[in-house]
Amino acid sequence: MNIEQARFNMVEQQIRTWAVLDQNVLDLLYVVRREDFVPPAYRALAFSDLEIPLTSNSEAGERMWQPKMEARVLQELAVRKSDIVLEVGTGSGYLTALLAHRAQRVVSIEINPALKAQGEKNLLSQDLDNISLELGDAARGWSQHNPYDVIVLTASTPVLPPEVLNQLKPGGRLFAIVGDAPVMSARIVTCRSPGSYDSVALFETNFTPLRNAAQPVRFKF
Repeated sequence: MNIEQARFNMVEQQIRTWAVLDQNVLDLLYVVRREDFVPPAYRALAFSDLEIPLTSNSEAGERMWQPKMEARVLQELAVRKSDIVLEVGTGSGYLTALLAHRAQRVVSIEINPALKAQGEKNLLSQDLDNISLELGDAARGWSQHNPYDVIVLTASTPVLPPEVLNQLKPGGRLFAIVGDAPVMSARIVTCRSPGSYDSVALFETNFTPLRNAAQPVRFKF
């Protein structure tokens, strides 16, 4: 496989055609080599329009996002060099690296010890010194370093818990996939002022929920 041709095809045929037109985002996809973050068994699929399993025996079905989704979310969040970012779910570390290239600091929390170790190993090859990887459950936010300019939930949640929203600075942006299978809404939520938020639906999707994700009140009859 011609790696660079495959990368070019990914950017031009998958990502640019999915309304990702920010040239800085597109250029970054050539800098951070996606194939370095894909598990060896799936490396031939690194540039495919697929969600790639992160482990062969993952209990929760953790997967990498499709390349077009990683790029679209990065574009929609409009991460700035002054931003402090909370990433909930490190996974492979690929999105972590993309965020770190654009932010002042990324705090990435992973609940699965094996995935945290995998993400750390993948990120060691990157020349980045603005990432803090921590082990824990951040399904309801991560108070140790809040407030944040940007929060990214890398798995879905049936509802957005107020604890997460309250950790956004005024002007801060949050990406989340909200709802129940089979149809969920990918959303950007912006904090206008403490307790005041605007929410914009980007697209419909379906993705594995966060472990210990907040649940809505469900009526029983």
